[in-house]
Amino acid sequence: MHDSVKAYLDRYSITPQTRSFLGAAPKLFVNGQFIEGAATGTLDVIEPSTGAKIAEVLMGAKSDVDAAVAAARRAFDEGPWPRMAPNARERILHKLADLMERDARHLAEIESLDTGKAIGPCLEADILSSADLLRYMAGWATKIEGATRDISSKGFFSYTRKAPVGVVGAITPWNFPLNTLLWKFAAAMAVGCTMVVKTSEITPMSAMIFARLTQEAGIPEGVFNVVTGAGREVGASLAGHPGIDKLTFTGSTATGRAVGHAAMDNFTTLTLELGGKSPMCVFPDADLDALAEGTRWSVYFNTGQNCSAGTRLYLHKDVYDAGVKVIVDRIGRMNVCEGLNPDCDMGPMVSAAQRNSVRRYIDMGRTDGEVLMGAEQPDGPGFFVNPTLIAMRDNKHPLVQEEIFGPVLVVLPFETEDEVIGLANDTRYGLAASVWTAQNARAVRVSERLNAGSVWINCHDILDSAMPFGGVKASGFGKDMGREQLDSVLKTKAVTMAL
Repeated sequence: MHDSVKAYLDRYSITPQTRSFLGAAPKLFVNGQFIEGAATGTLDVIEPSTGAKIAEVLMGAKSDVDAAVAAARRAFDEGPWPRMAPNARERILHKLADLMERDARHLAEIESLDTGKAIGPCLEADILSSADLLRYMAGWATKIEGATRDISSKGFFSYTRKAPVGVVGAITPWNFPLNTLLWKFAAAMAVGCTMVVKTSEITPMSAMIFARLTQEAGIPEGVFNVVTGAGREVGASLAGHPGIDKLTFTGSTATGRAVGHAAMDNFTTLTLELGGKSPMCVFPDADLDALAEGTRWSVYFNTGQNCSAGTRLYLHKDVYDAGVKVIVDRIGRMNVCEGLNPDCDMGPMVSAAQRNSVRRYIDMGRTDGEVLMGAEQPDGPGFFVNPTLIAMRDNKHPLVQEEIFGPVLVVLPFETEDEVIGLANDTRYGLAASVWTAQNARAVRVSERLNAGSVWINCHDILDSAMPFGGVKASGFGKDMGREQLDSVLKTKAVTMAL
């Protein structure tokens, strides 16, 4: 651990658990054991607020993926988890949620140190919401059911049965590492699947703590496995592994395309939750104060590193100036600082590469648009980018079309309902959108015409365990969360019996 990180930790009162965890070298988690496996080296974990090394994790190899998949296959084919009484699985998952709540501060500290997140929102949005999802999916364990069918052929009795799909492979992103892991884990575990997870090489640490909690909760050996390492080896091996029955991936559209091709070589079923460039359509009667708060949590929370962030703002010309002013006033009061600072509203970017990429887009905005907020960017240690608002006129410009994945909001004017729907849908993405108006009829009418997997009305990025989340077009397919996710981890068998 670098001295600058030690000094950073000393400025704040972190838990003894966090200090102990950072003093150890996390290992792979395979078949219920923490092992070194065939790791070919280590990956440095960089703390974003200081830009310095905080830890290192093992760089797993293809043979480690093979071992993890073999362990998950044995656990599925021979172990107790898929055969366990549904209410017994439910109780174990509730216990795991209890453990997450017990260690919530520790998990939030690790997540903040790994990603740069503001510690307060991280505790609520990343950790406690993950425990809530566990409880929601645990309740479904006892509610998986088939159905009898009245078929037209006489002299037969027909019914369907639901069964777990088998071994699930999960590749998780760096922006919400633990929360997205739970999005993959909870439904699969509830129905009796087993799992192998490949974490992001940038933010791998919280998955290791979670693996320990699964042990403590009583999840049997081999049911849950974690392999850290590089995407080109561990990720590619998992995506194309013939022992995987279902693959679920969250990440960029470009990587998702490669993952999808690899999985389809084995006819592995897929869920892909990919990129987004979500529009916010604001009509003259909108509550602009609510809009400003919505942009705060959607675009600027987590430093804009959020696939569903409403990063395209379409303001009706009658409220364009007023809307810009209220957003600049509200966002300008945000406290941008170290993630562990209890007063932090927005921390740094996750890495130097991501910071530099975002700043290139801001430079583009200086040339091709008007930077209304964020013209000055910070110097010094850490990967900080100030909240930025850029006025644009061309809906085809890269700033409007491409996923920046940073705290950058672009704003464009419109005049008519048809115009804003056309502008909003003019993108290759289709993850999310929002409509801001006091007229219910208009809200419903516009939401029906927006081509997106999620549409919010007078809010944005309101996620709940009971609501499915996933996109269309280049934003992927399939759903996480909600009862709809269960279909992706279950297979249906049709049975007909002669009477």
